[in-house]
Amino acid sequence: MPSLPRFRPALTLCRWALLCLACAWGGSFALEIDAGKLQSLSASRYGAKGARAVGSWLDLLRAPTPGQERDALVMANDFWNRSLMSGEDSVIWRQPDYWATPLESLGKGAGDCEDYVIGKYFTLLKLGVPANKLRFIYVRARIGGAASSSQVAHMVLGYYETPNAVPLVLDSLISTILPASQRRDLTPVFSFNADGVYVDGKPAAPVDRLSRWRDLLQRMEREGLRP
Repeated sequence: MPSLPRFRPALTLCRWALLCLACAWGGSFALEIDAGKLQSLSASRYGAKGARAVGSWLDLLRAPTPGQERDALVMANDFWNRSLMSGEDSVIWRQPDYWATPLESLGKGAGDCEDYVIGKYFTLLKLGVPANKLRFIYVRARIGGAASSSQVAHMVLGYYETPNAVPLVLDSLISTILPASQRRDLTPVFSFNADGVYVDGKPAAPVDRLSRWRDLLQRMEREGLRP
């Protein structure tokens, strides 16, 4: 994610991209997995270390479905926070902005905030959490102490137990899942899910264009992940 001085133009681009992706998203969906294809690709692209990381993710997805959705949140959040090192797209992918598939993130062992959220989102879908309870949330995050703090553009995953509930925040900056009301270091900018994009809590109409999201889904399907 870009730092705050570049946040406003990046936000404009992201807002258009996310408005575009809402059309291509569709409704709630499950995740079909070709485990053999995933493991073969991970080994050929990223070697033994990448294959082990993908194998660990598949083991998690094969585990019995948690009885409570909040248990699934903890499982997904802990796995992805433990599996990836935080990095920038310009370093990891040599691109200014790249939405990595779960296979790519695990193969590299690194990702930026969006990659953590993508991994957690698809993990939770497979663990039985409905898509309409999850939102990708762009925020301004305050980093550092009071005397030397700065704000950066950041993305987190929000879980809404009910449509009007205060969301629980799954974040790569901290491991504890907390209600958004207790994350005073985060200022929401806008969010999106399968139903559309939300600015100031109000839904905004999507635009009928292609997006990074559609590209992400197409790459996932070629890797053996079919949403």
